[in-house]
Amino acid sequence: MGSRTALVEDLMERFPGVPREAVFKEDLLRGGVAFDPSALSDNEGGEVKPKSYFIFSFDHGTLPELGEAALRRPPEEIILTGGPYDLRRTVVSVRVNPASPYRVAANEEGVLGLYLDGKRIADVGVPPMPEYYKHKLANGKSVMEVAPTIQWGYLIYLTVFRVCQYFGAKEECQYCDINHNWRQHKAAGRPYTGVKDVEEVLEALEIIDRYDTQKASTAYTLTGGAITKTVSGRDEADFYGHYAKAIEERFPGRWIGKVVAQALPKDDVQRFKDYGVQIYHPNYEVWDEYLFKMYCPGKERYVGRDEWHKRILDSAEIFGARNVIPNFVAGVEMAEPFGFKTVDEAIASTTEGLRFFMSQGITPRFTTWCPEPTTPLGKANPQGAPLEYHIRLLQAYRRTMEEFGLSSPPGYGEPGAGRAVFSVSSFMDSLPAQESVEA
Repeated sequence: MGSRTALVEDLMERFPGVPREAVFKEDLLRGGVAFDPSALSDNEGGEVKPKSYFIFSFDHGTLPELGEAALRRPPEEIILTGGPYDLRRTVVSVRVNPASPYRVAANEEGVLGLYLDGKRIADVGVPPMPEYYKHKLANGKSVMEVAPTIQWGYLIYLTVFRVCQYFGAKEECQYCDINHNWRQHKAAGRPYTGVKDVEEVLEALEIIDRYDTQKASTAYTLTGGAITKTVSGRDEADFYGHYAKAIEERFPGRWIGKVVAQALPKDDVQRFKDYGVQIYHPNYEVWDEYLFKMYCPGKERYVGRDEWHKRILDSAEIFGARNVIPNFVAGVEMAEPFGFKTVDEAIASTTEGLRFFMSQGITPRFTTWCPEPTTPLGKANPQGAPLEYHIRLLQAYRRTMEEFGLSSPPGYGEPGAGRAVFSVSSFMDSLPAQESVEA
């Protein structure tokens, strides 16, 4: 059981330019963390902000497999500090894995800590229940259901369409469990609204705005599944865009408005801009041509990889390159049976993609792959990608940004270890801290 500690310490020694906080964070994100009952929340009736399952499950088991963690939700995120590695404040999105060598538990004094191989390695902080979560909409729905916040309250995550029209084995992205997550919450009897009413969203934002007196919430993201036809009579640009239009009319300038959508034609992208969206995330998922076709069959069929990339570059003409921030899913490059067999090959491919976009002034970001067990890639690769891949990606990412003279993208808060709040990868933790950055 001591091998995990040895591996982590070896990587910290081999890659001293990567913050030690990021090494632990990536390992927790790629492999998950177990929770002692003493570390679980009391759901919406407690003092700890519970996990909202805002779009994907981000768990290494289905709800029935999580035991008590399915009944008493774990916290949305945890903060790591101190311990024998003297960790700076590190915000980590919670991905539950009862079999993980990492465990969050309270000691004899009731103080939470993170344990690896049985040894306490960090103090653990949990997010307090925000005041706005304590107030319900007029129809009884919770703010957490309609407009949850993540990244320690920085980002309001508006998954306004909770399923994807890329459906079935021939269309769904092979690492994505958005449709299963919808099904499992409905099967468990949990509230999980499929298409969120725009007036409910506005009412939830009104509550957040009223009770977020410190203005911790700085941005919102509009997102959901891909729309290949229509939802409520609207195509993708109009569907997601009409929420932005309503939000910006009701709360002009209150939040940075972001939208995660497919790479759309320029006329559709212009509609996002006209509706008031400030940042566009047309995610490219994985760089390699063959892997894109294998992992994203619906996107390949409806748009195609080359056209997808062309549309990303075209969108920079509308939003400005700095405000086009496509995501990729870091780690699927090494997923069996189709992925690269060595870390060297995977890093070379991913860096090629980073250079393609960064040379155009576009700064991608990434989410650390969580191999959810109901997805084809999760079933075939329950351990995810090697930790070394993730650490070397952080190194390659920073070097490529520096090569092209880029800085941390807007809409993510402060960069730097001890400052970053972006919780689903360590790319912001690994960038240099700046004296002043865009919010």
